[in-house]
Amino acid sequence: MSKAKRQRQKAAKAARLQAERKKASRKENLKRLGIGVAMAVVLVAVLVTCSVRDNESTETVSSDLSADYREYREKPTACGADAPPPLQGMTFGDFVTQGITPDSSAFAVVETSCGTVVIELDTRYAATVNSFAFLAREGYYDGMVFHRLVEGFVVQGGDPTATGREDAGYAIPDEYPPEDFQYERGVVAMANAGKNTTGSQFFWMLGDAPFLNPQYNVLGRIVEGLEVLDAIAQVPTDLSSTGEQSLPREAIYIESVTITVES
Repeated sequence: MSKAKRQRQKAAKAARLQAERKKASRKENLKRLGIGVAMAVVLVAVLVTCSVRDNESTETVSSDLSADYREYREKPTACGADAPPPLQGMTFGDFVTQGITPDSSAFAVVETSCGTVVIELDTRYAATVNSFAFLAREGYYDGMVFHRLVEGFVVQGGDPTATGREDAGYAIPDEYPPEDFQYERGVVAMANAGKNTTGSQFFWMLGDAPFLNPQYNVLGRIVEGLEVLDAIAQVPTDLSSTGEQSLPREAIYIESVTITVES
């Protein structure tokens, strides 16, 4: 095994461990919040006489979020997972650079309903990687769904409205790969609607697509968790509003994205 490969594996492991610590901390905070809420409920029950109700809990999703996203909250969660808290709608005028340079080693650990994926970010594409890292660190992706799933091709997310038509509020420069680049299984790239329209939406390649032109900014490549792609690919789909067989019947959530950088 080469020294460079060992270093990549070490960095990926460190990124995964950091994400696991973040996830554990989030669960502990939610547990404490649950205890606090339970105590408050008991106090209210003592002070107020009220009619007996069933104990079925209901989720409140902000009406500011799109109808499409709110519909996903009503769907079963993919892979038998629990639904994370709803996303917090955010928009930005531009991204703030995260200091990631072509000499940096950077990873994104993405927790999904179907498992954990580790992406080695391709730091040669500075605007693409810095923008994604900025949004991830702001919590922009937390609670989003993958709104498009095409068998053997891609799974796509990063749109807060879950329609495929919206982004974070800004566009980044085109950083297309070389003409001979192949969008192979495990490649992660940014979606767009033409030149100079790349924003927050991204896709993961479920299979090889030699027919795909190199006109999508490359974000990186999945180095751990390819089995998660296989699990996601098993989620059944319906026809979308465009007539494409790509609308997930179950909600495949992005629970969190953790970025680690080594210069």
